Amino acid sequence: MINPEMQLVDDLWKVEMKSMRDGYGEAVLESGGKDKDVVVLVADLAESTRVKEFGEKHPERFVELGIAEQNMMGVAAGMALSGKVPIVNSFACFSPGRNFDQLRASVCLSNANVKIVGGHAGVGNGEDGANQQMFEDIGVVRSLPNLIVVAPADYEQVKKVVPAMLEHEGPVYMRMTAPKRPVVTTKMTPFSLGKAQTLRKGADVGVVASGVMVYEALMAAEELEGKIGVEVINVHTIKPLDEDEVVRVAQKCKRMVVAEEHQVMGGLGSAVAEALVKEGVGAKVKFVGMQGVFGESGKPEEILNKYGMNRQAIIKAIREFR
Repeated sequence: MINPEMQLVDDLWKVEMKSMRDGYGEAVLESGGKDKDVVVLVADLAESTRVKEFGEKHPERFVELGIAEQNMMGVAAGMALSGKVPIVNSFACFSPGRNFDQLRASVCLSNANVKIVGGHAGVGNGEDGANQQMFEDIGVVRSLPNLIVVAPADYEQVKKVVPAMLEHEGPVYMRMTAPKRPVVTTKMTPFSLGKAQTLRKGADVGVVASGVMVYEALMAAEELEGKIGVEVINVHTIKPLDEDEVVRVAQKCKRMVVAEEHQVMGGLGSAVAEALVKEGVGAKVKFVGMQGVFGESGKPEEILNKYGMNRQAIIKAIREFR
């Protein structure tokens, strides 16, 4: 049963398709436009990351650094330590993929108030091949002290993350995928950094999901309705993890599936496993995601299907418990 408190869309079978990056561009223009301290930095990807309009309307607070992601992160750290609120924009394969050293030493070590947005994560750059398909970014950054890590579920949730991360004092990393994806949350769906959301209630198996896999988890639960009761949790904040919610679901269902558009090592799945071990909670857990391999060139949907990041993979994992 869908949790009415979450105020999701009325019909999961007839959802609107929108890109997270479009929601991000709108939110940056709205929230960033109000705060004179917000500065948007980009590395030759203004259109792709949807910050071009912000640059046109606020050129005095827009910095194009060219293809120099490492330099961009260093510049952002200096701005933050001078009282500004810089937002660093690039593809996730470049930021944090290429500028991890500057993120670690210049931003996180100083607890500098920098916001990092990794676009086109996961299958976002499908046709460009494995080199630009970033399935490792959460694993790369999750261990960094002081850094908040967020993976919103859809277009509407991105629009809530942006003002929340700008209000947070300290570094934040948000990952997004590029293709248009189903919008399941609404303007009325509540959101709070660090607080997971129970989107659907069930007693048999808990599915903990992030990013675009949240919709896939909900649809898997819909298809299994009347056969297996599936509880679906949206963990949009990977760090700090809502351990109380993860433990609650594990204790209730005893069987869990973690679904993410990311490597099964180092991301949400690892965070969930760590929480269960830490709290001494016994539960059977299966992981849906990239299984320790690189991708290949192809359309995003083709890659998701081939590498098992869809509702069918979640259903298969659930049924294997029985």
